Amino acid sequence: MITRSKSDVSAILERCVSGQRLTCEDALTLLESSELSAIGKAAHEVSLRMHPEPFRTYNIDRNINYTNICTAVCDFCAFYRTPKSEEGYVLERSVLLEKIRETVELGGNQILLQGGLHPNFKLEWYEEMLQDIKKHFPEVNIHGFSPPELHHFTKVNKLSIETVLERLKAAGLGSIPGGGAEILVDRVRGAITRGKVMTDDWLNVMRVWHRMGGNSSATMMFGHAETLAERVEHLDRLRALQDETHGFTAFICWTFQPDNTQMSHIPPAGSFEYLKTQAVARLFLDNIPNIQSSWVTQGLKIGQLALLFGANDMGSLMLEENVVAEAGTVHFLTLDQIRDAISELGFTPRQRTVFYQLVDPELERKAIEANRKQPSVSNVKVHEIAVP
Repeated sequence: MITRSKSDVSAILERCVSGQRLTCEDALTLLESSELSAIGKAAHEVSLRMHPEPFRTYNIDRNINYTNICTAVCDFCAFYRTPKSEEGYVLERSVLLEKIRETVELGGNQILLQGGLHPNFKLEWYEEMLQDIKKHFPEVNIHGFSPPELHHFTKVNKLSIETVLERLKAAGLGSIPGGGAEILVDRVRGAITRGKVMTDDWLNVMRVWHRMGGNSSATMMFGHAETLAERVEHLDRLRALQDETHGFTAFICWTFQPDNTQMSHIPPAGSFEYLKTQAVARLFLDNIPNIQSSWVTQGLKIGQLALLFGANDMGSLMLEENVVAEAGTVHFLTLDQIRDAISELGFTPRQRTVFYQLVDPELERKAIEANRKQPSVSNVKVHEIAVP
């Protein structure tokens, strides 16, 4: 690692705070430095410039994994099961709809719908699932199918990504999550996964969706096989696509959770590295409007501190989360805890949609009351699933 002086870091931060775009070399210098306080302060100043409003936001949704059966082999994933595994499942449709009903009752306006790369389901199966959801819950946004899933659909159905996305959008798909990005560098992807979409195709899924008028989020999972320069390359690929399409609404990063995975020998990245990387992302991604805190992986206090390191959003209450939980990281917060974390920093907590539109205050009040009556987290249970 090259040792950078405080003056190098200070000069970069001054330029960035003044509105100049960071270069990749600048971002690498910041990641290589240990000036966490200075980098965080600059990221917070940029966040305040981009979001001068007196509130900070959160969302209420549910991460529903409709299947854990997956043909890809990801060394970092503790959630997936092979097609022949006795632990593989596909949610019964009635269970899926019940989960959405519970989410709506607790004030949720969205579901995050993701699964593994199932080898057998044709596109019609996914269309019917979306249509069933929209028939019963027309007001709920379906934030669904990460780029690896969508690319997989093109292979199984021998269809173009344009056709796949057009059909899913017509069936009810509202937005796309940024899952499966990990690090958008082919060397890293080849080292930690097999049978999964590579960098250019991941980006092209998003490019096509954005050109159709759709929005999506962008993510990064770091602290495993990548170098610091490759973290910057990942950010640079996202920024370049955003310059082209303007379709990303938010960026979320988190540290690799090694427990119960084939990469459990890798020491977990700590809070210092998380906060520094998020702050650098805020400084570098000058064209992505929102940065979400990852309290799900970092816990309440670091998740709250992230709002002073470039984040302007606490992320989701997340009534259900299975993938990170399988890796041994289980942080559950109530809605009051999320709102209190925002209030303690001097901001007003406000509920939002996935498109960062504020929820009507009366609906927000009802959601608060509903969650106080039932502040629980539901997870997939064996008796709720069917093995195909």
